[in-house]
Amino acid sequence: MALTKEEKTKIIEKFAVKKGDTGSPEIQVALLTHQIESLADHLKEHKKDVHSKRGLLSMVSKRRRLLNYLKEKDEGRYKDFVKKIKI
Repeated sequence: MALTKEEKTKIIEKFAVKKGDTGSPEIQVALLTHQIESLADHLKEHKKDVHSKRGLLSMVSKRRRLLNYLKEKDEGRYKDFVKKIKI
């Protein structure tokens, strides 16, 4: 369920806005999306795992807040990113 170092660097390279970028909203949302997808797969198998479900809901709301921030900051960048990440 946790991201490996290789997966994380691959995601950072793919969504980086500029060289050396590790904290832009795009990267944060991409990392959260990957974690959300893996946790959703876990919950399909373990339906009664309430603690993981709560964590999933918290990650989804954090991703939504970051996307709202990006949309307010630069709507063009937001639209391009949403198309790129396919959410």
